[in-house]
Amino acid sequence: MIKQPAYLKKGDKIAIVCPAKKLPKRIDSAIAILQQWGLEVLIGDTVYAAHHQFAGSDELRAADLQTFLDDPDIKAIIAGRGGYGTIRIIDELDFSKFRLSPKWLVGFSDITVLLAHLMAAENTQSIHGQMPYTFDDATPESLESLRKALFGEAIQYEYPNQDSYPNRPGEAEGVLIGGNLTLLVMLQGSSSEMDYTDKILFLEDVGEYEYSIDRMMRMLHRSGKLEKLKGLIVGAFNETKPESIPFGASVEQVIWDLVKEYNYPVCFNFPVGHIEDNRTMILGSRVELSNTANRTYLRFI
Repeated sequence: MIKQPAYLKKGDKIAIVCPAKKLPKRIDSAIAILQQWGLEVLIGDTVYAAHHQFAGSDELRAADLQTFLDDPDIKAIIAGRGGYGTIRIIDELDFSKFRLSPKWLVGFSDITVLLAHLMAAENTQSIHGQMPYTFDDATPESLESLRKALFGEAIQYEYPNQDSYPNRPGEAEGVLIGGNLTLLVMLQGSSSEMDYTDKILFLEDVGEYEYSIDRMMRMLHRSGKLEKLKGLIVGAFNETKPESIPFGASVEQVIWDLVKEYNYPVCFNFPVGHIEDNRTMILGSRVELSNTANRTYLRFI
């Protein structure tokens, strides 16, 4: 049974830390939104720290996160931003006290390392969603989906796909896993590698070449992970870098070519990733996925 942290209630304490890259701006407006939700917000030492491109040294970032992992009064930890750096500290973290008092960890992008590790090594749910650094540009719907996830309110999405690659229709129910494709591939063979068998997988990425996405997807295919799925949700693959010689296939075509031999539902253009409308996804939660060619329905159960 996958462990589910306790949902938040008004008055709960949460913490913001930066396990990866340093913040280039203040996050006062995001803190104000979290306070409006009725939460007491504690600010970690890393939030405004800097060490080259990181939010402080590896030692500081690990210690800051460890402090709040160990504190039973902290009910959720939100990463201030992603970037790069979580993989440099993941093996220095001690989850022994966290196991006694699980709490929600929230983030996306580079924070996929932490979310995947919680699923793989701690069998605990976590939240892939907007971070304080992205709050200013986030859609109201994406922020509301984060609030609902934290407070245990019902979440379901119905999303059109009329202007993108057509979905493969079908229905599936299973445990949701996923995150940033680059990070998921980077975790293969480690203690943070999730089990893909009978899961519904969501993927997103940003700023990659088409050939790089092709290479990473083929790694998942060759390792047998794609054939074991119950469903696939393709999110945003934005800011794809142009190549001097065209690759010859879109991201959607690359992915479809590798999963068309299977029979599970596949949806494209889902609102998750490095976009303003980055809807919250709860890793480790059971979901129902239902597709038509041009519409996707996802419900957390």
